[in-house]
Amino acid sequence: MTAAFRKRLLDAATAPYRPAGHFAWHFARGKLSRDPVFFALLREGMLPAACRIIDLGCGQALLANLLTAAQRLHAAGDWPADWPPPPQLTGYRGIELMPKDVARAQPALPPGAEVVCGDIRHSDFGQANLAIILDSLHYIDIAAQNDVLTRIRDTLAPAGTLVLRVGDAAAGLPFKLCMWVDRTVTFVRGHRLGQLHCRPAADWRATLESLGFAVRSMPMDAGTPFANTLLLARLGGENG
Repeated sequence: MTAAFRKRLLDAATAPYRPAGHFAWHFARGKLSRDPVFFALLREGMLPAACRIIDLGCGQALLANLLTAAQRLHAAGDWPADWPPPPQLTGYRGIELMPKDVARAQPALPPGAEVVCGDIRHSDFGQANLAIILDSLHYIDIAAQNDVLTRIRDTLAPAGTLVLRVGDAAAGLPFKLCMWVDRTVTFVRGHRLGQLHCRPAADWRATLESLGFAVRSMPMDAGTPFANTLLLARLGGENG
C-alpha cells in the first residue's frame, strides 16, 4: 500500500467526523493511522464479502466509516491491485457504553448505520454475520466475557465471523505497557477504568473453540510495543 493511497483512504474515512468536533476528527485520524488492525482487516481480506456488523465497544464507530470510504474508493477504481475488494457494508450496529463517544459518533455515521449507548452485557445484538470486538472485553469480568461470547455465537449461528482483538496477558512487559497505555488513553477520552480482567491469548482461543468457533490467531501490534493478538473466529466452516 502506497503512502498516497493510505492518506486518501484516511482522509475519506475521517472526513465525516469534522461535524462532530475537533477532538472527534483528530482522534479518528490518530487511531486509524496508528492502529494496524483497521488496514489489516482490508488488506488481508478477513471480512465477509457482505457485512452486517455488530461492533461491541465501538467508540466513535470508526470501522463503519472506514468500510464506507473503502467501498467508495474501490468503486472509483482507486484501490491497491494486490488487495481483495473491500466488503459491502449491509448493516452496522455499534454498542458503546460511554455517552461522549456515542455523541461523537452520531453526526458521522454513514447511511443505515446506528450506534446505541449501552452495556454490551445487556444490550440487544440484533442480527449480524460479523461481530467485531477490539480491545473491549477485558473491561468486564470473566463470567460476563464468556456470556457475551456465547451470545455472539448464537447471534452469528449457523455461520458467521468474529474478529476479536485482545491483549495477551502471558506476554510480560509488552502486555503491561499495553495496559498502561489503555488506562492513559481512556482517561484522556474522559473515562475512568476500574479493574481489568485479562487472559493469555491461548485461553481466549480455547474459550472460542469450546463454543464451536474455528480460530486463527495472529499478532496485531505491528509498529507498536504492545502485545495484541487478533483472533479470527468462524462458525460454519474451516478457518484458513
